[in-house]
Amino acid sequence: MSEYVYTGEVKPPTNALAERYASPEMLRIFSDEAKITYERQFWIDMMDTQAELGVNIPALEIDDYRGVVSDIDKESIRRREEVTRHDVNARLEEFNALAGHQHIGKGMTSRDLTENIEQLQISQGMELMSNRMVATLRRFADRAVEYSLLPMAGRSHNVAAETITLGKRFSNFGEELLTAYNHVDYIRSAYALRGIKGPVGTQQGMLELFDGDAGKVAELEQRMAAKLGFNAILGSVGQIYPRSLDFEFVSALLQSAAGPSSFATTLRLMAGLELATEGFMPGQVGSNAMPHKMNAILAERIRGLYRALLGSVVSSGAVAGDQWNEGDVSDSATRRVYIPDSLFAGEAVQLTSMKILDNFGAYPSIIGRELDRYLPFMLMPRALMIADKAGMERQDAHEKIKKHAVSVALAMREEGKVENNLFDLIDKDPEIKVTKTELLKAMDRPLELTGLASSQAQEFARKVEAITLSHPEAAAYTPPKGV
Repeated sequence: MSEYVYTGEVKPPTNALAERYASPEMLRIFSDEAKITYERQFWIDMMDTQAELGVNIPALEIDDYRGVVSDIDKESIRRREEVTRHDVNARLEEFNALAGHQHIGKGMTSRDLTENIEQLQISQGMELMSNRMVATLRRFADRAVEYSLLPMAGRSHNVAAETITLGKRFSNFGEELLTAYNHVDYIRSAYALRGIKGPVGTQQGMLELFDGDAGKVAELEQRMAAKLGFNAILGSVGQIYPRSLDFEFVSALLQSAAGPSSFATTLRLMAGLELATEGFMPGQVGSNAMPHKMNAILAERIRGLYRALLGSVVSSGAVAGDQWNEGDVSDSATRRVYIPDSLFAGEAVQLTSMKILDNFGAYPSIIGRELDRYLPFMLMPRALMIADKAGMERQDAHEKIKKHAVSVALAMREEGKVENNLFDLIDKDPEIKVTKTELLKAMDRPLELTGLASSQAQEFARKVEAITLSHPEAAAYTPPKGV
């Protein structure tokens, strides 16, 4: 048995995603205090609306509830829950006791509270995520423009393939994030509230409260949705709102992280080849054993956060397809984890991406050296076109050029040969109708070999500018230092 045994005071472990990576704004949405406050405001709005529609709830007594909204004693609520074994009932009892009345919950079930408040938190979290994505997009656009004219070796299958610009690489990842931003925006605009539906979705309790007046039931639901900030209400649900809605928003968060995650992987590869850096801050330590190391630790963090999001997608997908009859609330423990954690992780990907993009640095001399090494190989598509115009059959030309290209590549790898003499070999081959002079012209102007890379980067930046002009505060956001 291990001798490592701790016998001191024990406090509940904190949520690592919340403690280490989430912003104060995201934490505020999912704090215990916020949830209790949201629920109490919901109950007050419900009483106000019911009273306006004819239910006998004195205004002065509603004011008594309003006066104690901020009197939050979590320990008292915990003690009540130990007795009731019902978290919502414990919070309801506490609020009633503080106000001195018992008007909460008329015609309602606990899910009329919890489902709508959870959807409110998700909606607020997604709105914050949308703003964070705007800030990240602005930075991707800035880097795309900054490096739009810096040619480099573009890779396919991680092998040097054709010439691109570094700005084009930024716009590639940024375009994926832009697509995800539009998806998140759509989900937010179409997100429908469960509404006030009762224990199994029939609204029977509220119907009885209003003496069978379906018009008042509909009016109450519409007013409550408006107070929560929702434009749409689900028409026919059971005890809960469809859990596929959870899967949709968590999947959208994964999509929002995909572009930054691929960027982070690419940056780690580039940093390993000394082509670029995510920034190495004064006092930062890469390794306590190897003082020279300058790890891309933020890029590594993004990859870890992406995996955490992937776990939330799996969990929400499992819950979505496992509902019984009018809805099953045995998913409570799972959802308590994946709803906040997916938003903590999704936001953290954006915040970390911002930090990388703010401190990113390229090493043009190393990028140029790599380009010089591979450019003769990457000019072979042009050699094929020259041969084709000279009357050679394309496959014949490809086979003959490939023979020389492979021999040079192997000599450089196996013998450490520095000089790339591919052009000389092609020029001397009488069967290949391509001259060294024709190929050397392109070597001196690598930017001309990047096709529409620069204009694509500029076009991406223009798309982002249209968004940032509409959301200037979101675009100007800077992550807090401690996150």
